[in-house]
Amino acid sequence: MNIVPEGYHTVTPWLISRGRTAELIDFITEVFDATELGRVGEAPEIGHAEVRIGDSVVMLFDQPNWQPTPAFLRLYIADDAATLKRAVELGSRVVTEPTELFWGDRVSRFADPVGNLWWLHQRVAEPTGDELAARMADPKFVEAMNYVQSAEFTPRT
Repeated sequence: MNIVPEGYHTVTPWLISRGRTAELIDFITEVFDATELGRVGEAPEIGHAEVRIGDSVVMLFDQPNWQPTPAFLRLYIADDAATLKRAVELGSRVVTEPTELFWGDRVSRFADPVGNLWWLHQRVAEPTGDELAARMADPKFVEAMNYVQSAEFTPRT
């Protein structure tokens, strides 16, 4: 018997909100072309819901007395610019613009309307060991890392 059910991974994140889970499901399905797998209950009291983003399941539920606890989620996607554009069109705030970093990912971040922070990663290069070392010292990539690390990333709702 498998310890992880088929279609799931060892780690499955939960997104918990106070009466905004239905809104968050709509947001996720639109921005990430995700599939809603099911929900128990109706807004504003969804007791359990699941969406699949790419090959991963994210679980969600409403808890009216829950203290705000934004999730921080990192996703590898095929088109970071298009995904970021959809997120902004649906009310997200850009935290960092798409920025290529030394290890070969272009990274951007946004805070969704519920207050979660999403890291978008698109693989744009596959540097070799020697190239990686050179890129780490390249002023362009040093500046890029400084930009990403210095950005205000505390989500606001």
